[in-house]
Amino acid sequence: MSHNSFGHLFRVTTFGESHGPALGCIVDGCPPNIPLTADYIQAFLDKRRPGQSRFTTQRQEPDQVKILSGVFEDDRTGGPVTTGTPIMLMIENVDQRSKDYAGIRDKFRPGHADFTYQAKYGIRDYKGGGRSSARETAARVAAGAVARKIIPGVTIRGALVQMGPHKIDRTNWDWPEVDRNPFFTPDARAAKFFEDYLDGVRKSGSSIGAVIEVTASGVPAGWGAPLYGKLDQDLASGLMSINAVKGVEIGAGFEAAALSGEQNADEIRMRRGKPEFLSNNAGGILGGISTGQDVVVRFAVKPTSSILTTKRSVSAQGEDVDVMTKGRHDPCVGIRAVPVGEAMMAIVLADHFLRHRGQVG
Repeated sequence: MSHNSFGHLFRVTTFGESHGPALGCIVDGCPPNIPLTADYIQAFLDKRRPGQSRFTTQRQEPDQVKILSGVFEDDRTGGPVTTGTPIMLMIENVDQRSKDYAGIRDKFRPGHADFTYQAKYGIRDYKGGGRSSARETAARVAAGAVARKIIPGVTIRGALVQMGPHKIDRTNWDWPEVDRNPFFTPDARAAKFFEDYLDGVRKSGSSIGAVIEVTASGVPAGWGAPLYGKLDQDLASGLMSINAVKGVEIGAGFEAAALSGEQNADEIRMRRGKPEFLSNNAGGILGGISTGQDVVVRFAVKPTSSILTTKRSVSAQGEDVDVMTKGRHDPCVGIRAVPVGEAMMAIVLADHFLRHRGQVG
């Protein structure tokens, strides 16, 4: 199975399966002499960790990260710092319950990657989906923590802005609220509604999708390389690579199709001796290059495919079967996709920062 790496100068390779002994990543291209500790990385993993509320899977994984290479400490460094060599990060799996998947060993779950993995490789890991499981994203979050160290001055924040058909009220947007509710949503009133709404979904044994918005502030103008190394191109690729993501948009995104040229154009005026954009329909990127405004992306996460409702499918033997998935699953996997989206934003920006520095100094 190839294509497990992402990035160019800052390159991340993930490994491991949902029900294997461990998962993790190798980060290659991190510059030397950057302070880095496991505790720093752990803070980001704790945000994604399962089992923290009734609205996520109850699988109890501490997601404790170990740094196995690429960091050095002695009395001259004043603390652990990167060496410029590959950084290996490992997270052990400690709460697998593989018996929950015995009933679907030869059945393909509708909406999941079971059929396509079997069709491509002739074999699949039916225990939690293996590499197709959202568990893989823990490694991305760990790598994203390293990436943030490379782009000082850039602030990356994510939020859930829609659950099912229900959107937040943007006039209520409050970034600190994101850390005060289990949905990572910036609208306190919407968070209250989501509690009852998702309880209903969860108790019915079903699932629901979500839309996540990620914003990067402090990105200077100039990152990104036309024509085939555009910043928005790589953001779309990185976010689309997250398991369960089915759509990505930048700035106004698909809504731009309904705007006129006058409405969509982000006009510019000189303010305090510098150009200042009067709107940000472009999402901080023009021609594949950052404008200096906030970089704004959104991505759509489909409903969790593993549900208690019986669905029609086929077996590996070519028989018509009915499938009901047991086990512990997120009723809305989009909730824990917020820190994953932040991580992919950080990884892409770190890569583009290094590429920009390498090209123009």
